[in-house]
Amino acid sequence: MTTIIKNLAEVSATYDAVFCDLWGCLHNGVTPFQAAVDALYEYQKTGGIVHLLTNSPRPASAVYPQLDQIGVPRDLYHGITASGDASRAALASGAFGQRVYHIGPDRDEAFFQGVDTEDFYQGLDVERVPLDLAEGVVCTGLFDDNTETPEDYREVLLNIKNRGLKMLCANPDIMVDRGDQRIYCAGAIAATYNQMGGEAHNFGKPHAPIYDLARNRVTAQAGRVIDDAKILCIGDGINTDIRGALGENMDCLFITGGLAAQETGTETQPNEQKLQAFLDAAQMNPTYSIGFLR
Repeated sequence: MTTIIKNLAEVSATYDAVFCDLWGCLHNGVTPFQAAVDALYEYQKTGGIVHLLTNSPRPASAVYPQLDQIGVPRDLYHGITASGDASRAALASGAFGQRVYHIGPDRDEAFFQGVDTEDFYQGLDVERVPLDLAEGVVCTGLFDDNTETPEDYREVLLNIKNRGLKMLCANPDIMVDRGDQRIYCAGAIAATYNQMGGEAHNFGKPHAPIYDLARNRVTAQAGRVIDDAKILCIGDGINTDIRGALGENMDCLFITGGLAAQETGTETQPNEQKLQAFLDAAQMNPTYSIGFLR
């Protein structure tokens, strides 16, 4: 059974590093959560490494300025690993072809651009083309996540499936909260495609590639290998953050006041009975749970 804690400091001394999710934990897409910022600063004071682990479809080099814009201070964290990083490496391998059709908004342009100096490959040798010329598909999100749902994509997904194209999903999240609005992400498109009999592949949480990349980056930041038992994963996504951490045999802190706030009866803290019922239904047992990161 999960242990409900009141604040990160109760357990943080056990860990040399944290892998902290962004949306729903550190910010809501519009503004940072001050209590979460304070908690991570306090953890840093004890010598802990704060590494941000996000399912953003953009590479880490593009996530830094995004966090700057909403007011997350750079000295709060030591580095970032994004789903976009792991997905770019998969795309560069050629597994999805060199001519790809892109499903996603213009703001995800960074996924296809330039050299990410934190990685050691020289750009992406791919060309974006119309669907009828594509050898594969890259999904970074919905074209307009303010108004669209996965149902709006069934016709194009059927076309993609009939052509036998594989899809690279650069963000496995199904939904996130932007301010007070819940919006669909690329993972919802990929899930719909798989349900239709297509073949979509994910490289962010809960899948292994993003964790392998994050470990390598934390090793470089720490100057030593940090054992998995000394890393705490923090997140609000039961099927991404928590499932991924448990799959990697790492301890985790479930933020119940994010995506599962209603299901867990979270106000300042989760309702213990509702939380347990939610975890039982999900067949998950996070090491710790808390209403909000603080």
